[in-house]
Amino acid sequence: TDSVVQMLQERHPHLCFEIVAMSTTGDKILDTALSKIGEKSLFTKELENALERNEVDLVVHSLKDLPTSLPPGFTIGAICKRESPYDAVVFHPKHAGKSLHSLPEKSVIGTSSLRRAAQLKRKFPHLEFRDIRGNLNTRLKKLDEKEDFSAIVLAAAGLRRMGWDSRIGQGLCPCSSSFLQGALAVEVRARDQEILDMVSVLHDGETVLRCIAERAFMKHLEGGCSVPVAVNTVLKDFQLYLTGAVYSLDGSESLRETMQASMNYFPHENEDGPNDDIQHVGITAKNFSQSAQVAAEKLGIQVAELLLSRGAKHILNVARQLNDA
Repeated sequence: TDSVVQMLQERHPHLCFEIVAMSTTGDKILDTALSKIGEKSLFTKELENALERNEVDLVVHSLKDLPTSLPPGFTIGAICKRESPYDAVVFHPKHAGKSLHSLPEKSVIGTSSLRRAAQLKRKFPHLEFRDIRGNLNTRLKKLDEKEDFSAIVLAAAGLRRMGWDSRIGQGLCPCSSSFLQGALAVEVRARDQEILDMVSVLHDGETVLRCIAERAFMKHLEGGCSVPVAVNTVLKDFQLYLTGAVYSLDGSESLRETMQASMNYFPHENEDGPNDDIQHVGITAKNFSQSAQVAAEKLGIQVAELLLSRGAKHILNVARQLNDA
């Protein structure tokens, strides 16, 4: 939030920004796995309630925490330039210098993500995986001060934003990234044009298109915390590539597909005439090419449909049932 306010202050030096710190359901329930809580708005509901009551004018989220369908009356008014979307391994001090491959048999790895656990079980069958909750400080403290975990897996972006790059002992390959990881979103009231215009300057065109595609992919798959789904996007030479994958809980089954679509992400003021109310999977970016946004959304849906046609629905249904059980 501090970084978003700093960017807004630089662009609007005449305005005064007050930060209101709030706790959410996801922050408070730390003894239960995210996938078991059964609440879609774990890290957003309290913030959106304050937004609806006009107690705040905008809220800052990690975009991966926002449901793919927003409540009526809200929109994502800005998506900042994306940090690394990949995962990082932080090792217990006694395992400094090691990798996941070199950890002893039955070493316990902490993660709050079914997606991370499923992918890593597949690649490192000699390791065990256990849920770990809390913010970065809490999880690092649990790792360093106890013998419960040999390592924990976190988002590289969070560690870097906090200036803790030195704790990253191993980076994980791009194919293992979570949808929308590394992106910050600014949520506002959809009809508050003044605030929408103010925050829209933070939009990063490439990040917007990648995140539209990823949100569309996840929404069409009906994915979330209770199923292991991964996605990775790359924008190169005006081509957007999206790789989507689904996994069984134990990582033994997986499906993966890649497709691409042509893009043009340069700003186009009112390209198709007035479009104040146009949203793509909850994102309002009216000063960027609408045709590119439509193409990105279609790409996400197409990859999801291809996976579903190959049997992804069965894998995801079994994963949900096992998770519920």
